[in-house]
Amino acid sequence: MKNKDAEKNNPCLKEQELSYKCFNDNNFDKEACQFEIQNYNTCKSFWHSVKAYRRKKGIHPNLPPIEERESIKREFLPEYFH
Repeated sequence: MKNKDAEKNNPCLKEQELSYKCFNDNNFDKEACQFEIQNYNTCKSFWHSVKAYRRKKGIHPNLPPIEERESIKREFLPEYFH
């Protein structure tokens, strides 16, 4: 099982691990891992936007708890990609 503290503080832990795995599997070839890199960067950007929104609105904590993240994704993803 993943370290819950790491997951709590990093909503992109899965994407990060997938990019690391790709690097390891492909001798650290960035070209071979473009999808994983982009996915990780998109994830980081998305959660940064969510944190900024919550901070602006005075919602604490700025990074939603793990159990709220799926509903946050459903709420914010459609707007994020428009």
